[in-house]
Amino acid sequence: MENDIEKLVYQVIFKKSKRAEKEIRKRAKVQGIKLTSTQKLYEAKVQNKWSGFFTVPAINIRTLTFDTARAVLRQAIKQRVGAFVFELARSEIDYTDQPMSEYVPVILAAAIKEGFKGYLFFQGDHFQVKAEKFFSEKKSQEIEALKKLIKDSIEAGVYNIDIDSSTLVRLDKEDLPEQQKFNYELTAQLTSFIRSLEPRGITISVGGEVGEIGGKNSTPEDLRVFMEGYNRELAKLGDIHPHTITRTGAGGTKMRGMPSFGVGVKGLIKIAVQTGATHGGIVGPSGKLIKADVDFETLKKLSSRALKYGMAGAVQHGASTLSEEYFDKFPETGAVEIHLATAFQNIVLDSPYFPKDLKEKIYNWLIQEQVFEKKLDQTEEQFIYKTRKKALGPFKKEILKIPQKNIDKISEELEKKFVLLFQKLGVADTLEIVNKFYSK
Repeated sequence: MENDIEKLVYQVIFKKSKRAEKEIRKRAKVQGIKLTSTQKLYEAKVQNKWSGFFTVPAINIRTLTFDTARAVLRQAIKQRVGAFVFELARSEIDYTDQPMSEYVPVILAAAIKEGFKGYLFFQGDHFQVKAEKFFSEKKSQEIEALKKLIKDSIEAGVYNIDIDSSTLVRLDKEDLPEQQKFNYELTAQLTSFIRSLEPRGITISVGGEVGEIGGKNSTPEDLRVFMEGYNRELAKLGDIHPHTITRTGAGGTKMRGMPSFGVGVKGLIKIAVQTGATHGGIVGPSGKLIKADVDFETLKKLSSRALKYGMAGAVQHGASTLSEEYFDKFPETGAVEIHLATAFQNIVLDSPYFPKDLKEKIYNWLIQEQVFEKKLDQTEEQFIYKTRKKALGPFKKEILKIPQKNIDKISEELEKKFVLLFQKLGVADTLEIVNKFYSK
């Protein structure tokens, strides 16, 4: 049956075939692949039911999605990894030309090909509001666009959503509550909207974000102000969904490890914070990455504080390009999740097996078509490194036409990275832990 899976993938990507998508989903179900939310797993962490320390990797695949996912899944099977997530950000969906209605079935096809069985988690990463539109006459259109993205993603089987309203934080305000006001208000509104769309039997895992990644480092006070405002806003929204479970015990008492976010409306289960990392890494004039420092003490402190609000911990973004020796440290901080993207893109584009003529064509296109994004203080090398992700959609077809023998070699390089990440993040042998919480 799986011998023609590549044909179905081709039809989903290039023909936008609903028939092919439906066939992939049907085969995935028959094989025992189930799409679900990380909510149960993360609630178990809140209740101190995890055995051992691990940080869940959330993997963004921007290009060669079928083959990259196969590399991930091969290692997941080999290392008995249950705790891992496939995700894509709002911006990535756009510039890689991968709607969730394509991304999910393509990865399901990879799982079928590799003989994977069990639970898969798909996530909307950085479902971000655009500040320039929010603070203009286009505010309502921007919110509606975000709601449509959320709705379409849930319908595609994406049961984990990270709301990113951190773009609305007003650092020009001296008063902390005023800084976070738009952030926590919109996060609460979108949480309520997500709850209204949940499929029966699924509690969608919802994440929020205190500070914009690449901006100033988050503080415990930022987290406190955000959560207090968020709780108040969510409480106003009331019980909007018939099968959500209240997090407040009888008589208004707080349940152990479970926050009282409103009446029957489940709140956030995790919170993204800024600790010094930046998306894509920090690039020097030559186009090479400069070693970045992560404030692990801040990450540890905020993960601990997050638990007090009934969340599973803090989330680390912009981490894939960090030095390898850092990755062992994330589980020690209590960080619940780590988001990884650019390093995998770099492995593909910088591989000796990536055709040189295609790479040259991509770079020439960037110089001609994306020059408006070049900053005055950037060298050409810095500009190309920072913007080459924007070529992945326009050159998607050509990249997918790279000879399979080359793609196989690139996949081997990617797989080595996944071996390292799964080991260092402590998620090897988490299959039993996941099954324990989801097979009930």
